[in-house]
Amino acid sequence: MLEISPKTNLLEQKNYRYSLQDVKEPNLYRDIYDYESVPKVTFNHRRVPMSMPEEIWISDTSFRDGQQSVDPYSVDQIVELFKLMSRLGGPYGIIRQTEFFIYSKKDREAVEKCQALGLKFPEITTWIRATKEDFQLVKNMGIRETGILVSCSDYHIFKKMKLTRRQAMEKYLETVALAFEAGVMPRCHLEDITRADFYGFVVPFINELTKMSQDAGIPIRIRACDTMGYGVPYPEVALPRSVPGIIYGLQHYSDVQSEYLEWHGHNDFYKAVANASTAWLYGASAVNCSLLGIGERTGNIPLEAMVFEYASLRGSLDGMDPTVITEIAQYFKKEIGYSIPPMTPFVGRNFNVTRAGIHADGLLKDEEIYNIFNTKKLLNRPASVMISKTSGLAGIAYWINDNYQLSANEAVSKQDPLVVALKAWIDEQYDAGRQAALSTHELEMKIEELSGGKLARL
Repeated sequence: MLEISPKTNLLEQKNYRYSLQDVKEPNLYRDIYDYESVPKVTFNHRRVPMSMPEEIWISDTSFRDGQQSVDPYSVDQIVELFKLMSRLGGPYGIIRQTEFFIYSKKDREAVEKCQALGLKFPEITTWIRATKEDFQLVKNMGIRETGILVSCSDYHIFKKMKLTRRQAMEKYLETVALAFEAGVMPRCHLEDITRADFYGFVVPFINELTKMSQDAGIPIRIRACDTMGYGVPYPEVALPRSVPGIIYGLQHYSDVQSEYLEWHGHNDFYKAVANASTAWLYGASAVNCSLLGIGERTGNIPLEAMVFEYASLRGSLDGMDPTVITEIAQYFKKEIGYSIPPMTPFVGRNFNVTRAGIHADGLLKDEEIYNIFNTKKLLNRPASVMISKTSGLAGIAYWINDNYQLSANEAVSKQDPLVVALKAWIDEQYDAGRQAALSTHELEMKIEELSGGKLARL
């Protein structure tokens, strides 16, 4: 049967509808995942088309998946992070949603206080147990959408839940029916999709969900969860690891529209950001992230990374305020006590700090040579140098000018007597066996002495 595709506006063959394969033994893809060796990346040389949606956005799981990996946030901390996230996402809601637990009184208090702020974005959604009471609670709290777990790999269905595929499907459909009964939009978290039998379970299951959605007149959001970070962004990779293949398949064989398709990834193999961007490129409107990437095991997709991925792909921040990223990092450090690894992009203490003398010389001449972009403008984090035994005269001059905020007329050059004298003193420290970088306090004390008080400690 031929029909015009609403997505491509081309005459296409109507897709074959896959049926549930209710196998007796689990398909664990042992040729790929044998557990005793590194998981293999296999190719089938099938390309699927890029199809970035007209609108893309970020959703957040800091108060759900993220909070499971650190000491629980207080209500006040959640409210403050929620406000910062709203400012970061801007007036157009590029950070569209964030999800909360509502199990405890404290969880619900945090939701209610965030609701009371009256902010349009991010929209508050929830994550609940699959019970009639929890769905009704969501409805009573005035929340439109909630997440529910629908694990889709045989690792979970057979080994964890001890069910058959058909039993799992029936259980999940019953849960979705409870959501519809309460008038709540379900967000189905397809856990472990990168180890799932895509055509034998995932596609037929979502086709059943689609029918239920149409009958109920309530949409369903599909969250494709790369729970173990096995997803691969390369073209021509075979399922179940292919991110392009998963996104294309969900749209092409299950008619999931972009606005209801979301990617949730983990960083076990350092591919979280690349996979999330790939999901956008191939048709998912949403990527699910957490602040600073905090999440289970190696973490989730860092939300701040996807802010810059968005700007790179769209050519605009579209109202987002990335300087808030620095405020968020400072809040985690000072108020929550979370230690951010110093080399973490965008938020780490040293992300735009150089130690090498030759790099500092470049910064002194033109910071664009060794800085990724105008970090002062976009993150309120000027490029800087750290003084160590390899800094050299240029690094010392740059550090003095930056630390004391000297104007162009006041700035010292690497030939300045102060710089030369300070370099001699620094060399003495390392010649005597010092290994660590010099602290700001130490340098300021010595500069005050060498400058005769002209440059006092700040």
